[in-house]
Amino acid sequence: MIRNKSLTHRFVEFLPTDLEPGILYISIPYATAAHRCCCGCGEEVVTPFTPTDWKMTFDGESVSLWPSIGNWTLNCRSHYVIERGKVIGAGRWSDQQIARARRRDHEAKARHYGTGLTNASDVHPVASTDSVPPTLWRRVWRWATRDDGE
Repeated sequence: MIRNKSLTHRFVEFLPTDLEPGILYISIPYATAAHRCCCGCGEEVVTPFTPTDWKMTFDGESVSLWPSIGNWTLNCRSHYVIERGKVIGAGRWSDQQIARARRRDHEAKARHYGTGLTNASDVHPVASTDSVPPTLWRRVWRWATRDDGE
């Protein structure tokens, strides 16, 4: 069930440590958005903007995120779309649907980043041969896309 039916966007440089419910925080410098889960459970939801993750659209008045937000690692397992600031429930997914979506995401990342990885937990935006120390963005991305065993 979706309790929060709309989100007000707020452009920030850095994401605050305490996210207010009903606010979609957007950091353009770090290509990331974050908000409290719209089901009302209070969990933080981070959506990185990358060629293989979410896209953010700002039309001058409102914000949309695509694709849908599936909180499969949260207890609530909520699933919704943010379209022009409105939160639209997208229905529950079965374990099989979630597994297929994770496989598609993994394959898209492997194709885009040219990693040839076979393990979804190994997918990172930079090949493992990169000797540059992880930037803040890479650390945030790895944290946001970690698999907690679900």
